[in-house]
Amino acid sequence: MSIIPKLTLTALLRVALLALAIGGLGGLLGGAAIGLALCVAVAFTSFGYYAWKLAQLSQWLNDPKAATLPDGIGLWGDMLGDLYRLIRQERTSQQALAATLARFQAAANALPDGAVMLDNQYNIVWCNPGAEAHWSISLARDRMQTITYLIRYPEFIDYLNARVYGEPLVVKIAHAKDPDALAGTTTETTLSVQLVFFGSDQMLLLSRDISEREQLEAMRRDFVANVSHELRTPLTVMTGFLETVTRAGTDNPALLEKSLAHMTAQTARMQRLVDDLLALSRLEDNRNKLTVAPINMPDLIHALILDAEQVSQGHHRIVGELDESCWLTGNRDELASAMGNLIINAVRYTPDGGEIRVFWGLDKGVPTFRVIDNGEGIAPEHLPRLTERFYRVDRGRSRASGGTGLGLAIVKHVLLRHDARLEIASSQAAERHGSTFSIIFPIARACPSTPRPQAVAA
Repeated sequence: MSIIPKLTLTALLRVALLALAIGGLGGLLGGAAIGLALCVAVAFTSFGYYAWKLAQLSQWLNDPKAATLPDGIGLWGDMLGDLYRLIRQERTSQQALAATLARFQAAANALPDGAVMLDNQYNIVWCNPGAEAHWSISLARDRMQTITYLIRYPEFIDYLNARVYGEPLVVKIAHAKDPDALAGTTTETTLSVQLVFFGSDQMLLLSRDISEREQLEAMRRDFVANVSHELRTPLTVMTGFLETVTRAGTDNPALLEKSLAHMTAQTARMQRLVDDLLALSRLEDNRNKLTVAPINMPDLIHALILDAEQVSQGHHRIVGELDESCWLTGNRDELASAMGNLIINAVRYTPDGGEIRVFWGLDKGVPTFRVIDNGEGIAPEHLPRLTERFYRVDRGRSRASGGTGLGLAIVKHVLLRHDARLEIASSQAAERHGSTFSIIFPIARACPSTPRPQAVAA
């Protein structure tokens, strides 16, 4: 029975009892006619009052926001007071629940991971912005849509159907770079997905972008494979010569001399590789703090040019254009390693008779080191990957020239420590070919050619 019929029945019973009481009293005092008249009058008056209050209560129940809860006196007032207290408690509970839900949604929206709430039929009940980005879905558009209609990767559907709550799934998701771009222009995101069951018929689908972690893992695997290959090659050569000398003995001086020369060269190659690996390790170690001091850059670069001329053996023309007044604050050994790598690379990859120009000074107001050669140039597809470890445009030529494949990786890390950047430009056009490697330092690292003497304590 609803609240209105209950109130109506209670009101009628009260009206009848009150009317009978008053009618009985009137009969005792003034006869049956007067008693009956009083009974009817009281009944109509009381019934009208209760009917009016019931109408007000019904109006309030139909639209609580448009009208206020009616008041009353006596038992009616007590009853409405109890109802008002119940309603106030309910509103307080609703407000607390709404505030809790708002805090939960705000926290979930701030998560970098994706979260999708699903019902037992895999319909999307709710999702946060992270999930919208991961799965290319929209809460406003796709609420209560079945997620398997929107995400159609077979391994993902099999994972949902299996309802494996303990093991995550790794899935690669393709995203279009630009809706207006050509077909097939996509990027790939690697997601770690896990299904969490909660409540009686709901699930939470969690997703985490592990693309960077996967790339780092791939780089680690490639690094180990490349180091193993780079070390195995000279070791194989040395092992072959040792076996040859062991079988032939020392009675063949020419063979012994040739074998020793090759083994010495391979040993030097392994030593360079180990030295470069150690240099990279030091540069990447956060505990290795950068120590800086004013550097006479013209003197440093002049010494590097002399070293390059020794490597060239007169086969190249190396020209320096150095601003004697421009010094730099930095680590001399690290910068010598980075700049020396760029100059030696130009010597190695420029044909005999070529020219290499080395520039140091202010270019557009910022300290700049630049190496320009007129070699064969580098194809555009190779430029973004030149600073990767062991990446070579021509593997055979790099090994023949004595390179380890780590030089530009060392350059990159040195520049990161000095807040500098490397710019590479190259051309293979017939009319103008060659490469330009530029190091651009922040203007804050420039210092005058004659630094101020430091104060000395008396």
